[in-house]
Amino acid sequence: MDEGAKTDIAKRLRRIEGQVRGIGRMVEEDRYCIDVLHQLQAVRAALHKVEEKILKDHVHHCVANAFASGDAADQNAKIQELIDVVGRLTK
Repeated sequence: MDEGAKTDIAKRLRRIEGQVRGIGRMVEEDRYCIDVLHQLQAVRAALHKVEEKILKDHVHHCVANAFASGDAADQNAKIQELIDVVGRLTK
């Protein structure tokens, strides 16, 4: 993974971790359910952005390298990986 992407993703994940801890405190403090749900939606959206960044990095590096290598087996494996992961992301 590209170092810049890795740094950005790590920073985003730390922020998400803090958000999740905050949600835990909200539950412990018996905060209004809708407020908790809004925070959960924000965490889900933030995780989705991290998924997008990792997928983009994977395509630009791992998949591109497989196609540049000319190795048909590696290319087919990368295509199948993408099909599988995109299928799971859309559920």
